[in-house]
Amino acid sequence: MIYTVTLNPSLDFITRLKKLTLGETNRADSETIFPGGKGINVSRLLSQLAIDNTAWGFIGGFTGQHLKSTLNESHLVQDFTPIAGNTRINLKIKAINETEINATGPAVTEQELATFFQKFDCLTRNDVVVLSGSVPKSLSSHVYQQMLQKIQLCGARFVIDTTGQQLKTALADQPLLVKPNRSELAQLYDTDLVEQADILRWGRQLIIDGAQYAIVSLAGDGALLFTKNDQYFAKPIKGQVQNSAGAGDSMIAGFIGTWLQTEDILESFKIAVASGTATAFSNDIATKQKIEEIYQQVIITAV
Repeated sequence: MIYTVTLNPSLDFITRLKKLTLGETNRADSETIFPGGKGINVSRLLSQLAIDNTAWGFIGGFTGQHLKSTLNESHLVQDFTPIAGNTRINLKIKAINETEINATGPAVTEQELATFFQKFDCLTRNDVVVLSGSVPKSLSSHVYQQMLQKIQLCGARFVIDTTGQQLKTALADQPLLVKPNRSELAQLYDTDLVEQADILRWGRQLIIDGAQYAIVSLAGDGALLFTKNDQYFAKPIKGQVQNSAGAGDSMIAGFIGTWLQTEDILESFKIAVASGTATAFSNDIATKQKIEEIYQQVIITAV
């Protein structure tokens, strides 16, 4: 089983207007509410690919109930830990540019956290846990390390999508996959990535430091995959970007879901690129049909 962890899920309120003028009343052309949170995005994309998974995390209040009912409509398997606080609402303003205001999220008590940690007791060596997204301010910055300890005690494997020191610390525990973008990779190693040779060098360092596989997403410039012995480049695919926020989560879902089924590294990378690109070109997480359409355009070369 694949388990996704979203410690700070959300309802994403998307509002669209032609132009945003600060300091004045703006009237939207349309509004939509989507389930939000990086782990939840991974779960939703996996479900589009008909790959079994279960979503973990914290959920509470009237916003949490709406999130839960929305996910039920798409038949996503959930095992959230209930909390007293309200699940957050994030505001995404899509005008000439894309502006996001992400809420801090609810407080999580020690008892609620202890209840959540009990879920890890069910893990086996056949399971993979995808850890991604922000940590509620009420929780310790070490909560990722606490989860990793529990995962390893059970012999399960993990994927981690975080940044900075949390990612650097996790590399020593040999994650199955990491997926920083260009700026996150530069931040991780405190360097500038000016030339492709720089990206190749520091992407390779992710493997040296412990990752089994690493994808470095380059937005409109394509993506790179690093393995123990090889590295591959996916050429960029042209299209109108509509949903950059969920693209990276979709890449993770496409890669790990395919790899667990086939252990075919190139096919997994192709599905990852198709999934991430399809979501970027969609208003929401990509459908299976859109992924299959984009898949025909994916070109992978060894570098």
